[in-house]
Amino acid sequence: MKQTIQLRLGQQLTMTPQLQQAIKLLQLSTLDLQREIQEALESNLMLESTDEAEADVASDESERHRRAAEAQVDDEVRAEQSEMPDELPVDSSWGDTYDGYLSTGGGSGGGGDGSSELDPFAQHTRPQTLHDHLEWQLNLARLAPRDRVIADALLDAIDANGYLRSDIDELVDAMAHPDDLEGDAPEPDEVEAVLHRIQALDPPGVGARSLRECLLLQLRAVPPEQPFRAEAMLICDEHFAALARNDLDDLRRHTKLDPDTLREALTLIRSMQPRPGSLVADIRPEYVIPDVVVAKRNGVWTVELNPETTPRLRVNPGYLKLIRRADDGPDNACLKTHLQEARWFIKSLASRNDTVLRVAAKIVELQQNFFDYGEEAMKPLVLRDVADSLELHESTVSRVTTQKYMHTPRGTFEFKYFFSSHVNTASGGECSSTAIRAFIRKLVAAETPSKPLSDNKIAGILTEQGINVARRTVAKYREAMGIPPSNERKRLA
Repeated sequence: MKQTIQLRLGQQLTMTPQLQQAIKLLQLSTLDLQREIQEALESNLMLESTDEAEADVASDESERHRRAAEAQVDDEVRAEQSEMPDELPVDSSWGDTYDGYLSTGGGSGGGGDGSSELDPFAQHTRPQTLHDHLEWQLNLARLAPRDRVIADALLDAIDANGYLRSDIDELVDAMAHPDDLEGDAPEPDEVEAVLHRIQALDPPGVGARSLRECLLLQLRAVPPEQPFRAEAMLICDEHFAALARNDLDDLRRHTKLDPDTLREALTLIRSMQPRPGSLVADIRPEYVIPDVVVAKRNGVWTVELNPETTPRLRVNPGYLKLIRRADDGPDNACLKTHLQEARWFIKSLASRNDTVLRVAAKIVELQQNFFDYGEEAMKPLVLRDVADSLELHESTVSRVTTQKYMHTPRGTFEFKYFFSSHVNTASGGECSSTAIRAFIRKLVAAETPSKPLSDNKIAGILTEQGINVARRTVAKYREAMGIPPSNERKRLA
């Protein structure tokens, strides 16, 4: 086969380092973006943050001097295209040209280069677990060394919800030849006695082997003078199967209780905690910082960027003067590198804010009925609708709507909340799945407790309102909202 050289013309989409940086900033959440900005401020000496107060007090004269200095530096930078190009090659990366600003994925330190710098977020104390809470109580109890070894084995078998997931016989077999136990292997009765000591600890119900035993342990911890305590214990002890099925007729027939007493006893049972371990778990709260704020002013919905999400950045004017006075030495080249990098970062950040604001404004415009009337007025919306309106690509809209939040008078929602599928209506229109969920939630809230609506009945009511939805669709939406089926929602009137 003869080798030849041919020249071909074609178009190809390339990713420049500038575009890579813009895309990276666009898809970051608010917390990740703040961390990225902080790392850029720490690594780039030309970047600095300034609040609005400092920007307002700046005089026009100083602003003109700063712009003149930037213009002069621009002329010097453009005159050295071979040393500092305006556009990097498409097959290069930031690290090939710049060593000042590094990405966040490098390591645990702020520089991202794998260095072991101090991370203040990693210095928090370990959250308290249920095992720690129970062990602390056992340390206060006066247990014999043999009983303490058995108690430690029982604690290891208790899960995060507070249930003992191992049988007594399994624990006895596991401690058949222990090194810590003095004497013979423990008997089942001995392990059972230590388990009763653990079940007396806080929180009530811990160490139970079933839901029935967990409820009984919590009811025994209730003061004896508590009304309907005896009736609640009778139901959990002897009629737990009917209680699990929520079979009210069976409970009324076998317990011989009048409807009012049965209702109060069931209310007391429902006030118990089915997962006692969750009362002790130290779960740190996760805060959501909205990217945009939606408010109604003079009858018009307005969208504004949250000023607390991104600080205002600018190029340090003092270092600009150093570049203007500097020579062609290595220090001057380093300053120019940081200057170009800082300007690209500020430009990418401004582009991100503009894109987020445009997408948020378009969402508010298309979903104005939701802001006026609530979830039942939500319209079907897909990413393509917003992308076509703003002349953006769907992937760009997808990046903007991921982990971005909008604070509205109706609550704080993720951008993706306003995008939902649709169901055809009898009139030929469309109804969003969010609106259908709101209708189902409203119907369930207004139903009669003694005769709850079944999925088939809810589907029939929605069909009468012109929304063509099947029973299986209603069941899917109901389960997604955490609403139990009709037999579990039944209550005594």
